[in-house]
Amino acid sequence: MDHKYRSILKVETRKLLWLLAISVAAILLVQYIELPHGNVLSLVFSANKASFSGDDVVKNLGGPSPSVAGALDNVILTKDLGPSNVPSIQENLDDNISFKGNGSKSMLSNETLSKGTVGSNISLEVDDYSAEDYVSKNEIITVDKFNQSVGGYAIEEDVLDEHDVDLIPSQINATDDGDSSLGKVDVAVPMDHSGSSLNSSSSPASTTLPSVLSQNITLKTANNNITSHLESVLLNTPPLGKELTPDVMKDQNSSAAQGKERPQTPAPAVITISEMNQLLEQSLSAYRSMKPRWSSKVDQELMSAKLKILNSPVVTNDPALYAPLYRNISMFKRSYEIMEEMLRVYIYKEGEKPILHQPVLKGIYASEGWFMKQVKASKKFVTKDARKAHLFYLPFSSRMLEETLYVPNSHSHRNLVRFLQGYLDLIGAKYPFWNRTAGADHFLVACHDWAPGETKRIMARCIRSLCNSDVKEGFVFGKDASLPETFVRNPRKPLQELGGKSPSKRSILAFFAGNMHGYLRPLLLQHWGNNRDPDMRIFGHLPKSKGTMNYVQHMKSSKYCICAKGYEVNSPRVVEAIFYECVPVIISDNFVPPFFEVLNWESFAVFVLEKDIPNLKSILLSIPEKRYWEMQMGVRKVQQHFLWHSRPARYDIFHMILHSVWYNRVLHVNPR
Repeated sequence: MDHKYRSILKVETRKLLWLLAISVAAILLVQYIELPHGNVLSLVFSANKASFSGDDVVKNLGGPSPSVAGALDNVILTKDLGPSNVPSIQENLDDNISFKGNGSKSMLSNETLSKGTVGSNISLEVDDYSAEDYVSKNEIITVDKFNQSVGGYAIEEDVLDEHDVDLIPSQINATDDGDSSLGKVDVAVPMDHSGSSLNSSSSPASTTLPSVLSQNITLKTANNNITSHLESVLLNTPPLGKELTPDVMKDQNSSAAQGKERPQTPAPAVITISEMNQLLEQSLSAYRSMKPRWSSKVDQELMSAKLKILNSPVVTNDPALYAPLYRNISMFKRSYEIMEEMLRVYIYKEGEKPILHQPVLKGIYASEGWFMKQVKASKKFVTKDARKAHLFYLPFSSRMLEETLYVPNSHSHRNLVRFLQGYLDLIGAKYPFWNRTAGADHFLVACHDWAPGETKRIMARCIRSLCNSDVKEGFVFGKDASLPETFVRNPRKPLQELGGKSPSKRSILAFFAGNMHGYLRPLLLQHWGNNRDPDMRIFGHLPKSKGTMNYVQHMKSSKYCICAKGYEVNSPRVVEAIFYECVPVIISDNFVPPFFEVLNWESFAVFVLEKDIPNLKSILLSIPEKRYWEMQMGVRKVQQHFLWHSRPARYDIFHMILHSVWYNRVLHVNPR
């Protein structure tokens, strides 16, 4: 009898186990159908990991925290913690995770900042994310909440470390003088500026990457419902269909010096100048900087300035300004005048030379150096009382950063980024101002080609004035500014050889001479080079023989000066053409020209798509003579905005760079 009952119990137990298994499978199936991919198992098994709604799986959160920068893994973030409570977060973290940046003065050392501190297991940094943004221990973070707290940006993490280089094919982007830049593997999710995900139910499944990189990357899903590439650019996300191509850095002296350039092909997506105009207009309503975490008197001053600019009195005639050059001469004039009256800039004193506080005044990176020198000397704009500042200047040189810290043949700029991150940790720990806006009222001026990649994550909310102003490399309309790349040959006489011949005496139709960097210039030379057409003076290295004109003489004697991109979109020839009063012909897709927020570039320059190089001469000949004269006059009138003076002059390049930063801050201010 007893044996019989035991048999029955065994049978019933099996049935019960089968029933339980079927029930669990059914639950998982329902969750799989009803919930986004990737959240099924995490909802069932993970009690510690911060979950994100939708298809977004954010594994790493990048960037510096003003008070605590470090690694978060398997930790639920908490909110409403004051600075005094930050150490409690550290106590709850796993021992395998280390924090970077303690705010000590030792971080002023270049050696300390360059080496940094990396966790023994995984080292992550929370991008511009203060203790005030953490949510309660029992509350799961959603994508909406997270993006609302950090200003609507999708955070990205640098995916390469010293061990990843061998695993990924090298791809190098270098500049006119052989410099190069490091790309990143990004799988981006489109975000609108309210912080909401643009993904829909028709979004593709999350992209998978090799497991060797999986712990170092932020995964974000692309949305195939975005109907316009313009939207993706406006939202600062990669265009649809863009391949995930990992780039690694290359020593500036390796392939360029050895003549071994990597094969390059033009990027498929092109944003035309007219589309850029639309993006700029859309940014007035679509882009807002992050709300300050606490109010300040300067916020009200900025809002007052914004209202005055938007309601500017109509300017009918100004002897110093030529109306056709500007998008809105009335707004520009009023904004410039208010800047002169109101603007106060605070310059951080922290940091050691040569990376910080040491300007480079000669060569193609001179713009960042001249600006640093002149803003430091300014008694009108600089304030020593940071509480009165409308803008905060981060006085580092992107050129000296590369020259000082980059390890030749390392194919990595992680130590350069680590230095900048340590610098931000320092000022964030010492001052409250970065913390107040997550850097939205801070700005940088950088001309090296690597600057966009080095600053795009850790300084994502800063106003970035960049020479390498490439729409496809993260340039944000309404926030970032295009910095003129100026080639200063003689710092003692920056205006030496200014000007050129009158339009009637310019006998050369078009001129270009330069190194064959990138894919575009060889095409230009192939179609028009080596005196194939007497009207088109297109050269690699300019022939030197007795009686022939030199480079400057060619610029002064040509109607049109070809400004063809090299490895990157920017070129000093744009400013050179204006300097020598030659109409610039810009052949560089996705390049945002300098001072784009106020200047009407189509009134004094010609834009030719890269694919139209075979038709270059016919395009130039199709421009009526009257139109050429109008553009050449525009070049002469706009020239004042592109000149460096030993002592800054009204409306010169120094004031225009500062105005670009001021203008973007004022028009997109988001008061508390």
